[in-house]
Amino acid sequence: MSGTGTSASDDVVARVMEGRTWEDFCDALKQAGSVVLADTVPEDPQDRAEGWRYLTRLTRAALNFFLEVPAPEAPAFTRAVDETIKLGMDNPDNVYLAAPVKGEYVYRLTGTRGTVHYLGFGAQEGGYGKTGSLDTAGYLEAKDMHFDADGRFEVIAAMEEPADAQNWLRMSPETRMLQVRQTRMDHENEVLAQVRIERIDSPSAQQPLTPERIDRALREAATFVQAASGMFATWTEDFRQHPNELPRFPPERALAAGGDPNIAYYHGWFDIADDEALVVDLTPPECDFWNIQLANYWMESLDYRYYKVHLNKGTAEYNPDGSVRIVIAATDPGVSNWLDTCGHDHGTMCVRWIGATEHPDPKVTVVRLDELGK
Repeated sequence: MSGTGTSASDDVVARVMEGRTWEDFCDALKQAGSVVLADTVPEDPQDRAEGWRYLTRLTRAALNFFLEVPAPEAPAFTRAVDETIKLGMDNPDNVYLAAPVKGEYVYRLTGTRGTVHYLGFGAQEGGYGKTGSLDTAGYLEAKDMHFDADGRFEVIAAMEEPADAQNWLRMSPETRMLQVRQTRMDHENEVLAQVRIERIDSPSAQQPLTPERIDRALREAATFVQAASGMFATWTEDFRQHPNELPRFPPERALAAGGDPNIAYYHGWFDIADDEALVVDLTPPECDFWNIQLANYWMESLDYRYYKVHLNKGTAEYNPDGSVRIVIAATDPGVSNWLDTCGHDHGTMCVRWIGATEHPDPKVTVVRLDELGK
Protein backbone atom coordinates (compact mmCIF):
# COMPACT_ATOMS: atom_id res chain seq x y z
CA MET A 1 0.00 0.00 0.00
CA SER A 2 1.52 3.27 -1.10
CA GLY A 3 2.56 5.72 1.62
CA THR A 4 2.30 3.29 4.56
CA GLY A 5 5.94 2.21 4.71
CA THR A 6 7.09 -1.38 4.94
CA SER A 7 6.85 -1.87 8.71
CA ALA A 8 3.15 -1.19 9.29
CA SER A 9 1.09 -4.30 9.95
CA ASP A 10 -2.09 -4.86 7.99
CA ASP A 11 -4.15 -4.47 11.16
CA VAL A 12 -2.66 -1.08 12.03
CA VAL A 13 -3.17 0.17 8.48
CA ALA A 14 -6.77 -1.00 8.62
CA ARG A 15 -7.32 0.73 11.98
CA VAL A 16 -6.02 4.01 10.56
CA MET A 17 -7.89 3.74 7.28
CA GLU A 18 -11.20 2.81 8.91
CA GLY A 19 -10.98 5.41 11.68
CA ARG A 20 -10.77 2.92 14.56
CA THR A 21 -7.54 4.57 15.73
CA TRP A 22 -9.40 7.84 16.25
CA GLU A 23 -12.55 6.24 17.65
CA ASP A 24 -10.59 4.31 20.27
CA PHE A 25 -8.75 7.49 21.26
CA CYS A 26 -12.00 9.41 21.71
CA ASP A 27 -13.64 6.54 23.61
CA ALA A 28 -10.68 6.32 25.99
CA LEU A 29 -10.78 10.07 26.66
CA LYS A 30 -14.50 9.83 27.37
CA GLN A 31 -13.80 7.03 29.84
CA ALA A 32 -11.23 9.25 31.58
CA GLY A 33 -14.13 11.47 32.60
CA SER A 34 -15.13 8.85 35.16
CA VAL A 35 -12.28 10.13 37.35
CA VAL A 36 -13.91 13.56 37.53
CA LEU A 37 -17.35 12.04 38.21
CA ALA A 38 -16.16 9.55 40.85
CA ASP A 39 -18.18 9.38 44.08
CA THR A 40 -15.07 10.22 46.08
CA VAL A 41 -14.64 13.64 44.45
CA PRO A 42 -16.36 16.42 46.43
CA GLU A 43 -19.71 17.57 45.00
CA ASP A 44 -18.28 21.01 44.37
CA PRO A 45 -18.79 23.01 41.15
CA GLN A 46 -15.25 24.42 41.28
CA ASP A 47 -13.67 20.97 41.68
CA ARG A 48 -15.82 19.66 38.84
CA ALA A 49 -14.97 22.55 36.50
CA GLU A 50 -11.27 22.27 37.29
CA GLY A 51 -11.49 18.51 36.71
CA TRP A 52 -12.71 18.94 33.14
CA ARG A 53 -10.02 21.54 32.50
CA TYR A 54 -7.46 19.16 34.03
CA LEU A 55 -8.34 16.44 31.51
CA THR A 56 -7.90 18.88 28.61
CA ARG A 57 -4.51 19.88 29.97
CA LEU A 58 -3.39 16.27 30.35
CA THR A 59 -4.59 15.55 26.82
CA ARG A 60 -2.64 18.49 25.46
CA ALA A 61 0.51 17.40 27.30
CA ALA A 62 0.12 13.79 26.21
CA LEU A 63 -0.39 14.59 22.53
CA ASN A 64 2.65 16.83 22.57
CA PHE A 65 4.92 14.26 24.21
CA PHE A 66 3.75 11.09 22.48
CA LEU A 67 3.06 12.53 19.04
CA GLU A 68 4.69 15.90 18.41
CA VAL A 69 7.97 15.62 20.32
CA PRO A 70 10.78 14.07 18.23
CA ALA A 71 11.22 10.31 18.66
CA PRO A 72 13.93 8.71 20.86
CA GLU A 73 16.09 8.18 17.77
CA ALA A 74 16.56 11.97 17.45
CA PRO A 75 15.06 13.53 20.61
CA ALA A 76 14.70 17.09 21.83
CA PHE A 77 13.77 18.61 25.17
CA THR A 78 10.40 20.29 25.57
CA ARG A 79 8.53 21.84 28.48
CA ALA A 80 6.77 18.96 30.23
CA VAL A 81 4.80 21.15 32.65
CA ASP A 82 4.14 24.87 32.50
CA GLU A 83 1.72 27.56 33.68
CA THR A 84 -1.26 25.85 32.03
CA ILE A 85 -0.19 22.19 32.01
CA LYS A 86 -0.03 21.00 35.60
CA LEU A 87 0.45 17.54 37.06
CA GLY A 88 1.18 15.85 40.37
CA MET A 89 1.79 18.91 42.60
CA ASP A 90 3.90 20.69 39.99
CA ASN A 91 6.30 23.06 41.71
CA PRO A 92 5.71 26.75 40.80
CA ASP A 93 9.44 27.38 41.33
CA ASN A 94 10.39 24.72 38.78
CA VAL A 95 10.91 24.62 35.05
CA TYR A 96 10.50 21.02 33.87
CA LEU A 97 11.98 19.69 30.62
CA ALA A 98 11.54 16.19 29.20
CA ALA A 99 12.79 14.20 26.22
CA PRO A 100 11.80 10.69 25.11
CA VAL A 101 14.70 8.22 24.99
CA LYS A 102 15.46 4.50 24.89
CA GLY A 103 17.72 3.04 27.53
CA GLU A 104 19.74 1.01 25.08
CA TYR A 105 20.82 4.11 23.16
CA VAL A 106 23.58 6.57 24.12
CA TYR A 107 22.91 10.30 24.32
CA ARG A 108 24.96 13.44 24.86
CA LEU A 109 23.47 16.40 26.73
CA THR A 110 25.23 19.74 26.31
CA GLY A 111 24.49 23.27 27.37
CA THR A 112 25.24 26.05 29.83
CA ARG A 113 24.68 26.05 33.58
CA GLY A 114 23.10 29.49 33.87
CA THR A 115 22.48 30.78 37.38
CA VAL A 116 19.33 28.84 38.27
CA HIS A 117 19.42 27.86 41.95
CA TYR A 118 19.06 24.09 41.53
CA LEU A 119 19.60 21.90 38.47
CA GLY A 120 19.03 18.15 38.28
CA PHE A 121 18.86 15.48 35.57
CA GLY A 122 16.81 12.28 35.97
CA ALA A 123 16.51 9.10 33.89
CA GLN A 124 12.96 7.82 34.28
CA GLU A 125 11.62 4.32 33.68
CA GLY A 126 8.13 3.21 32.75
CA GLY A 127 5.40 5.83 32.58
CA TYR A 128 2.07 6.54 34.21
CA GLY A 129 0.23 5.01 31.27
CA LYS A 130 2.52 1.97 30.96
CA THR A 131 3.53 0.86 34.43
CA GLY A 132 1.66 3.30 36.66
CA SER A 133 5.01 4.64 37.86
CA LEU A 134 7.95 6.78 36.77
CA ASP A 135 10.85 5.18 38.59
CA THR A 136 14.23 6.92 38.63
CA ALA A 137 17.01 4.81 37.11
CA GLY A 138 19.69 7.45 37.59
CA TYR A 139 20.00 10.99 38.88
CA LEU A 140 22.66 13.67 38.47
CA GLU A 141 22.71 16.97 40.37
CA ALA A 142 24.59 20.06 39.22
CA LYS A 143 26.69 20.26 42.38
CA ASP A 144 28.18 16.86 41.47
CA MET A 145 28.93 17.82 37.84
CA HIS A 146 31.96 19.22 36.06
CA PHE A 147 31.56 22.58 34.27
CA ASP A 148 34.14 24.56 32.34
CA ALA A 149 35.06 28.15 33.23
CA ASP A 150 32.15 29.49 31.17
CA GLY A 151 29.58 27.17 32.75
CA ARG A 152 29.37 24.79 29.80
CA PHE A 153 28.78 21.10 30.45
CA GLU A 154 28.53 17.74 28.73
CA VAL A 155 26.62 14.77 30.16
CA ILE A 156 26.63 11.28 28.67
CA ALA A 157 23.39 9.38 29.31
CA ALA A 158 23.98 5.66 28.88
CA MET A 159 23.64 2.31 30.65
CA GLU A 160 27.42 1.98 31.02
CA GLU A 161 29.72 4.78 32.14
CA PRO A 162 32.12 5.82 29.34
CA ALA A 163 35.76 5.93 30.41
CA ASP A 164 36.22 9.52 29.24
CA ALA A 165 32.91 10.97 30.44
CA GLN A 166 33.17 13.98 32.75
CA ASN A 167 29.52 13.64 33.72
CA TRP A 168 27.49 10.43 33.47
CA LEU A 169 23.73 9.98 33.85
CA ARG A 170 22.97 6.32 34.37
CA MET A 171 20.18 4.83 32.30
CA SER A 172 18.65 1.36 32.55
CA PRO A 173 17.23 -0.77 29.73
CA GLU A 174 13.75 0.41 30.84
CA THR A 175 14.57 4.14 30.72
CA ARG A 176 12.07 5.94 28.52
CA MET A 177 12.45 9.62 29.44
CA LEU A 178 15.09 12.09 30.56
CA GLN A 179 13.81 14.84 32.81
CA VAL A 180 15.48 18.13 33.74
CA ARG A 181 14.41 20.07 36.83
CA GLN A 182 15.40 23.71 37.22
CA THR A 183 14.40 25.22 40.56
CA ARG A 184 14.36 29.00 40.92
CA MET A 185 14.59 30.94 44.15
CA ASP A 186 14.46 34.29 42.34
CA HIS A 187 12.27 34.02 39.24
CA GLU A 188 13.08 37.47 37.96
CA ASN A 189 16.86 37.37 38.04
CA GLU A 190 18.05 33.78 37.74
CA VAL A 191 19.17 32.61 34.30
CA LEU A 192 17.85 29.19 33.27
CA ALA A 193 20.20 26.50 32.05
CA GLN A 194 20.22 25.77 28.32
CA VAL A 195 20.10 22.04 27.57
CA ARG A 196 20.32 20.15 24.28
CA ILE A 197 20.30 16.41 23.58
CA GLU A 198 21.56 14.24 20.73
CA ARG A 199 21.92 10.52 20.14
CA ILE A 200 25.59 9.62 19.55
CA ASP A 201 25.77 5.82 19.26
CA SER A 202 24.24 5.78 15.77
CA PRO A 203 23.26 8.27 13.07
CA SER A 204 19.92 9.78 14.02
CA ALA A 205 17.20 11.35 11.95
CA GLN A 206 13.50 11.93 12.27
CA GLN A 207 11.30 9.58 10.30
CA PRO A 208 8.06 10.53 8.50
CA LEU A 209 4.80 9.85 10.29
CA THR A 210 3.61 6.27 9.81
CA PRO A 211 0.31 4.51 10.56
CA GLU A 212 2.07 2.63 13.36
CA ARG A 213 3.26 5.80 15.03
CA ILE A 214 -0.09 7.62 14.96
CA ASP A 215 -1.88 4.51 16.20
CA ARG A 216 0.62 4.02 19.02
CA ALA A 217 0.80 7.72 19.95
CA LEU A 218 -2.96 8.17 20.29
CA ARG A 219 -3.24 4.97 22.30
CA GLU A 220 -0.42 6.03 24.65
CA ALA A 221 -1.78 9.56 25.00
CA ALA A 222 -5.24 8.38 26.03
CA THR A 223 -3.82 5.81 28.43
CA PHE A 224 -1.67 8.51 30.02
CA VAL A 225 -4.67 10.77 30.60
CA GLN A 226 -6.59 7.94 32.26
CA ALA A 227 -3.70 6.71 34.38
CA ALA A 228 -2.28 10.06 35.54
CA SER A 229 -5.65 11.54 36.49
CA GLY A 230 -6.63 8.40 38.39
CA MET A 231 -3.34 8.03 40.23
CA PHE A 232 -3.17 11.55 41.61
CA ALA A 233 -6.88 11.54 42.53
CA THR A 234 -6.05 8.49 44.66
CA TRP A 235 -3.28 10.48 46.35
CA THR A 236 -5.70 13.30 47.12
CA GLU A 237 -8.18 10.91 48.68
CA ASP A 238 -5.40 9.65 50.95
CA PHE A 239 -4.59 13.22 52.02
CA ARG A 240 -8.25 13.93 52.76
CA GLN A 241 -8.26 11.28 55.46
CA HIS A 242 -6.06 13.57 57.59
CA PRO A 243 -7.19 17.16 56.88
CA ASN A 244 -5.11 20.15 57.87
CA GLU A 245 -1.94 18.16 58.44
CA LEU A 246 1.38 18.01 56.56
CA PRO A 247 2.95 14.61 57.23
CA ARG A 248 6.08 13.33 55.49
CA PHE A 249 5.14 11.62 52.23
CA PRO A 250 6.61 8.11 51.89
CA PRO A 251 9.92 8.55 49.98
CA GLU A 252 9.47 5.31 48.07
CA ARG A 253 6.07 6.45 46.81
CA ALA A 254 7.48 9.78 45.70
CA LEU A 255 10.35 8.10 43.85
CA ALA A 256 7.99 5.71 42.08
CA ALA A 257 6.10 8.72 40.72
CA GLY A 258 9.25 10.36 39.38
CA GLY A 259 10.07 12.50 42.40
CA ASP A 260 13.55 13.94 42.89
CA PRO A 261 15.53 11.58 45.20
CA ASN A 262 17.07 14.64 46.90
CA ILE A 263 13.68 16.02 47.98
CA ALA A 264 11.70 15.26 51.12
CA TYR A 265 8.01 15.90 50.42
CA TYR A 266 5.20 16.73 52.87
CA HIS A 267 1.73 16.47 51.35
CA GLY A 268 -1.59 17.44 52.88
CA TRP A 269 -5.20 18.54 52.47
CA PHE A 270 -6.44 21.93 53.64
CA ASP A 271 -10.09 22.48 54.57
CA ILE A 272 -11.00 25.86 56.03
CA ALA A 273 -14.01 28.18 56.16
CA ASP A 274 -14.00 31.74 54.83
CA ASP A 275 -13.52 33.13 58.33
CA GLU A 276 -10.69 30.72 59.14
CA ALA A 277 -6.99 30.53 58.40
CA LEU A 278 -4.56 27.65 58.34
CA VAL A 279 -1.32 28.53 60.10
CA VAL A 280 1.75 26.50 59.13
CA ASP A 281 4.74 26.83 61.44
CA LEU A 282 8.01 25.34 60.27
CA THR A 283 11.70 25.65 60.99
CA PRO A 284 13.47 24.86 57.73
CA PRO A 285 16.48 22.59 58.21
CA GLU A 286 19.82 23.22 56.57
CA CYS A 287 19.03 22.51 52.93
CA ASP A 288 19.68 23.68 49.37
CA PHE A 289 16.11 24.88 48.95
CA TRP A 290 12.64 24.67 50.46
CA ASN A 291 9.19 25.90 49.55
CA ILE A 292 5.50 25.60 50.34
CA GLN A 293 2.66 25.72 47.82
CA LEU A 294 -1.09 25.36 47.42
CA ALA A 295 -2.87 23.26 44.80
CA ASN A 296 -6.42 22.20 43.95
CA TYR A 297 -8.12 18.83 44.39
CA TRP A 298 -6.40 17.55 41.23
CA MET A 299 -2.95 18.43 42.62
CA GLU A 300 -2.51 21.23 40.10
CA SER A 301 -0.65 24.23 41.51
CA LEU A 302 -2.95 27.21 41.92
CA ASP A 303 -2.39 29.98 39.41
CA TYR A 304 0.96 31.40 40.47
CA ARG A 305 0.97 33.78 37.49
CA TYR A 306 -1.54 36.05 39.22
CA TYR A 307 -1.82 34.98 42.86
CA LYS A 308 0.50 34.47 45.80
CA VAL A 309 0.18 30.71 46.23
CA HIS A 310 3.75 29.71 47.13
CA LEU A 311 6.77 30.82 49.12
CA ASN A 312 10.35 29.60 49.04
CA LYS A 313 13.64 29.89 50.87
CA GLY A 314 14.36 33.24 49.27
CA THR A 315 10.92 34.86 49.35
CA ALA A 316 9.66 33.92 52.83
CA GLU A 317 10.00 36.28 55.80
CA TYR A 318 11.71 34.63 58.78
CA ASN A 319 11.31 35.03 62.52
CA PRO A 320 14.46 35.94 64.52
CA ASP A 321 14.91 32.29 65.54
CA GLY A 322 14.93 31.10 61.89
CA SER A 323 11.38 29.75 61.95
CA VAL A 324 8.70 30.69 59.42
CA ARG A 325 4.96 31.17 59.95
CA ILE A 326 2.78 30.84 56.84
CA VAL A 327 -0.88 31.88 56.88
CA ILE A 328 -3.25 30.26 54.37
CA ALA A 329 -6.56 32.09 53.95
CA ALA A 330 -9.11 33.24 51.39
CA THR A 331 -8.44 36.92 52.08
CA ASP A 332 -5.30 38.83 52.98
CA PRO A 333 -5.21 39.09 56.79
CA GLY A 334 -2.44 41.68 56.68
CA VAL A 335 0.32 39.41 57.96
CA SER A 336 3.62 38.22 56.50
CA ASN A 337 3.79 35.05 54.41
CA TRP A 338 0.12 34.96 53.39
CA LEU A 339 -0.88 32.37 50.77
CA ASP A 340 -4.06 32.97 48.76
CA THR A 341 -6.48 30.03 48.39
CA CYS A 342 -7.84 31.63 45.20
CA GLY A 343 -11.45 31.00 46.17
CA HIS A 344 -10.88 27.41 47.32
CA ASP A 345 -12.05 26.39 50.79
CA HIS A 346 -10.28 23.06 50.30
CA GLY A 347 -7.43 21.66 48.27
CA THR A 348 -4.00 20.10 48.47
CA MET A 349 -0.73 21.57 49.74
CA CYS A 350 2.93 20.62 49.86
CA VAL A 351 6.16 21.46 51.66
CA ARG A 352 9.45 20.21 50.24
CA TRP A 353 13.10 20.37 51.35
CA ILE A 354 15.92 19.76 48.84
CA GLY A 355 19.14 18.25 50.18
CA ALA A 356 18.14 18.28 53.85
CA THR A 357 19.75 15.93 56.36
CA GLU A 358 17.02 16.58 58.94
CA HIS A 359 13.30 16.42 58.31
CA PRO A 360 11.27 18.31 60.93
CA ASP A 361 7.49 18.04 60.57
CA PRO A 362 5.60 21.28 59.90
CA LYS A 363 3.01 22.21 62.54
CA VAL A 364 -0.46 23.04 61.22
CA THR A 365 -3.19 24.87 63.15
CA VAL A 366 -6.67 26.09 62.18
CA VAL A 367 -7.58 29.48 63.70
CA ARG A 368 -10.24 32.09 63.22
CA LEU A 369 -9.10 35.06 61.17
CA ASP A 370 -9.94 37.44 64.00
CA GLU A 371 -7.66 35.43 66.29
CA LEU A 372 -4.54 35.69 64.14
CA GLY A 373 -3.15 38.57 66.17
CA LYS A 374 -3.23 36.40 69.28
